[in-house]
Amino acid sequence: MTLALYDTMAREKRPFAPQDPERVTMYVCGPTVYNYAHIGNFRPVVVFDLLFRVLRELYGEDAVVYAANVTDVDDKINKKAADEGVPINVITDRYLEAYNADAAALGALRPTFQPRVTETMDAIVGMIGRLVENGAAYAAEGHVLFSTESFPDYGKLSGRPLEDLIAGARVDVAPYKKDPRDFVLWKPSKPGEPEWESPWGPGRPGWHIECSAMIEDALGLPIDIHGGGIDLVFPHHENELAQGVCAGHSHEYARYWLHNGFLNMAEEKMSKSVGNVALAHDLLKTYPGEALRWALLSGHYRQPLEWTDTLIEQAKSALDRLYRTLDDSLREAGGEFDEPAVAPEVARALHDDLNTPSAMAALFQLSDELRAAIGKKDKGAAARARARLVGSANLMGFLTKDPQAWFQAGADDDLKTRVEALIAARQTARAEKNWPEADRIRAELAALNVEVMDGPSGATWRIKEQA
Repeated sequence: MTLALYDTMAREKRPFAPQDPERVTMYVCGPTVYNYAHIGNFRPVVVFDLLFRVLRELYGEDAVVYAANVTDVDDKINKKAADEGVPINVITDRYLEAYNADAAALGALRPTFQPRVTETMDAIVGMIGRLVENGAAYAAEGHVLFSTESFPDYGKLSGRPLEDLIAGARVDVAPYKKDPRDFVLWKPSKPGEPEWESPWGPGRPGWHIECSAMIEDALGLPIDIHGGGIDLVFPHHENELAQGVCAGHSHEYARYWLHNGFLNMAEEKMSKSVGNVALAHDLLKTYPGEALRWALLSGHYRQPLEWTDTLIEQAKSALDRLYRTLDDSLREAGGEFDEPAVAPEVARALHDDLNTPSAMAALFQLSDELRAAIGKKDKGAAARARARLVGSANLMGFLTKDPQAWFQAGADDDLKTRVEALIAARQTARAEKNWPEADRIRAELAALNVEVMDGPSGATWRIKEQA
């Protein structure tokens, strides 16, 4: 079954063929760690985590090498550190730890490498030096700038006309630029800001060169897949491509470019600058990480996705349905287990440019098959159907919890203790054939919004599904 991916550069879906099937490389632009990340920042995390999982399923876990960088020196970081009167690493370490914890709660596997700008400075300076030597960059007034004129294909990735590229570059127009499109590779630090030594004077790198150098240092160039949000196509990825090629990597930098659509709130791109953000850190206090992951994957990754409370509630309900089937199968169809396996219909959907809506629909079909096997009391068929459902869902990062833990997640420790005591008392009443007392206790549990299920191995319970 061939994996097909939509390549931004080609503007079409292409069959995926890595340079080396024993070492498949992927790089995704990661966070700038100066605050908690909003849920829109996590859309590419979850999307490319899914692709990471699919690639590992196809080529083997050890064959896929995934790097997602960390920008740990930046104007916003500098300001935050200055406001708190601490070194920048205090800020970046704090928020990188929070970011990684939130990503893990959303079911994202840790990338193979997580390079940091401050730990890659020698490679950054080295790449800038090669660009200068190759005539693709020039020094001017303490800065080093990339000469876009040196790269004839500049603009090919974004497909933007020359006038748009110039307009986009005018944000950083300066008198020392030879061309308005030229962009900074190295710049002097402001007083009090962190700085590093370089042949062009003390300072720090520009944003674009950081990723090119980290990719080269962590993975080697060219790479198979470069991913990120659609807002990074220009200027960031356009500039990355130009730098990477001109630094001595022939015509190729990334063999496939993938970009996810925006996450919108109130029909507007989610953005800290606009103020319409929902922090993943806060959402995770209210909703299970799997529900947020389901919501992020509920639309095709290349399309914009409207983020609402309704979307999250629908995601939670969808997972409740799948977990309920799984829970019922474990209780009613015995403990027979087959090795988890990915169903062909789920694999087919995911291999079609990560078509998650179709893959999710297939999960519900698998759930219905399992439900039918339960109804027929066919333990063998239930074991096989359960294996397909769990294997397929696990590939997508779902059904990773014990069903009982999933349904009891809404109960605090005090409620759990009370429920367990009531269930034990009910068991005693049933053993003594004290049916009125057993019924009274069941009614008390129902008033606590608790559903009790009796099975061969005893009673289990879960918080009732909300109407």
